[in-house]
Amino acid sequence: MNATKSNATIGATVFVVDDEPMLLELATAILEPVGCAVRTFRDPELALKEFAVVHPQVVVTDYAMGRMSGMDLIRECRRLNPRQKIILVSGTVDGQVFADAPVKPDKFLSKPYQIHELADCVLSMIAD
Repeated sequence: MNATKSNATIGATVFVVDDEPMLLELATAILEPVGCAVRTFRDPELALKEFAVVHPQVVVTDYAMGRMSGMDLIRECRRLNPRQKIILVSGTVDGQVFADAPVKPDKFLSKPYQIHELADCVLSMIAD
């Protein structure tokens, strides 16, 4: 998929949840130019509170974040919206981490990912 703006992506809200501020800035720099309205969160619990109000089209979450893991966040988001589109990213585990989990992300990206990988993944999920 080509990472260009389309009517489907312009203004689509994407939550990015990661405890690393630099990675939040990077995700914003990648996704805003392709038309996404990016909301970033260092604390997954704050993201979850906003999730109930804002209803993002896509959630991008890191796996390891302290008190609440990315898998915990996925479980809670899916409890509130079973069809929520979610991308799990991690530099410490691979896709096998959720193989036996009752709730799974839609996509998995290994860190470090290429700029086009994140943009293409998010845009393809918005287009679905």
